[in-house]
Amino acid sequence: MMRRWARRVKSAMVMASCTTIVLGTWAGGCATPEAWYCPWDPEPGFKKSPCLVMEEPAEGGDGADACGDAGPDAGDACADGGAGADFDSATVPGFDPTLRETCTGQCVPREPLGWSEPSLVWIGPPDRAPECPAAAPSVGYEGHADFTAPAPRPCPACLCDPPDASCELPAVWSAYTSFPCDVPGATETPFAAPGGWDGACTSAGAIAAGEMCDGALCAQSLEIPAPRVLPGSCAPRIAESLEEPEEPESAGSFALFARACTGTAFAPCSDPGMICTPAPPTGDAAPPEAFLTCIYHEGEQDCPATYPDRHVFYAGAEDTRGCAPCGCADPAGGSCSVLASAFSDGACSHFAVGVVVSSEAPFCGTISPGTALGSKSASVVSLDPGACEPTGGEPNGSVALLGAATFCCRPEPIPDPVPA
Repeated sequence: MMRRWARRVKSAMVMASCTTIVLGTWAGGCATPEAWYCPWDPEPGFKKSPCLVMEEPAEGGDGADACGDAGPDAGDACADGGAGADFDSATVPGFDPTLRETCTGQCVPREPLGWSEPSLVWIGPPDRAPECPAAAPSVGYEGHADFTAPAPRPCPACLCDPPDASCELPAVWSAYTSFPCDVPGATETPFAAPGGWDGACTSAGAIAAGEMCDGALCAQSLEIPAPRVLPGSCAPRIAESLEEPEEPESAGSFALFARACTGTAFAPCSDPGMICTPAPPTGDAAPPEAFLTCIYHEGEQDCPATYPDRHVFYAGAEDTRGCAPCGCADPAGGSCSVLASAFSDGACSHFAVGVVVSSEAPFCGTISPGTALGSKSASVVSLDPGACEPTGGEPNGSVALLGAATFCCRPEPIPDPVPA
């Protein structure tokens, strides 16, 4: 007679069979509400329904689970079981019902949602990092901590060359029928030079001797605008140093290295709140810095109470420190002056009036009334280009740690006291 026989396994035990995934991509849980384990089935794994056997069970078990199809033929084989119990419904000859409950590694608390399953993590100096142990041979993560940045290079002083300034000659000269030039009601007669004038002799805008303007002599005073400084720009440069700046000794280094090792442990733990994971190596196989049992989460996180020891590691560091580039502010403080001359003839031969005009203020001066203004010339006699305030040269940038990851670990066991 065909009978149902299986071991009912609750979800917590089924979860323990999930294959460990590489750190960084772990997801929590793969449980099903209920599954069945058939120890004699040639296809391993858990089933969704009880298994079928063609022989009588050797011993009794849970009648509701083992003997639902057996009816009265089951006899004592179905007399002692409790419905829904989490133990073998019946025993098949040669099957050890405790085999699958034996964790060959260690039973530790399950990880919270969003964290990786526990792994073995080694933390210590980079030059002493061991290989992953045989029980957890796959490298799931490698990172660093305790970064020491090199000393930054000193920044040089910035300077600015003088601006490439020039002095623009005044071109819009004027004669007035009065003195001073700005008397209300006075008539203005232009005595201007052509556009883009370079100061060479020109007869443009000539005023004849004795020329009348509104019943008064046109030329009784002469106004010459102030020349204007065209500032140009300054070229930045670095101040010469008597000593070359020292190069940094190194690019910085991490004092600690972390390696997480993963493996598989399918056996369930008797406590559904625990999970079976590879145990750290002991004895001669253990490195000086012991492996810890830890869970992992990307970024900087707080640790749960079940894994209280917090360690944060990084993928690397980026040093962007440097010096701001040198620059120059707009020029300021420039001045210039020109020698402006007027002549009574048209070829700048018969001098009539001459004056030095500064960029600080225009000129207005009296001339002999009715004097002919036949030509003029001008030339720059002084130019102070001013100066530019240097900018830049200050330290900038920073050292940033990249790719943070948090490992929360079980406390290290307290070693046994050494006998006196």
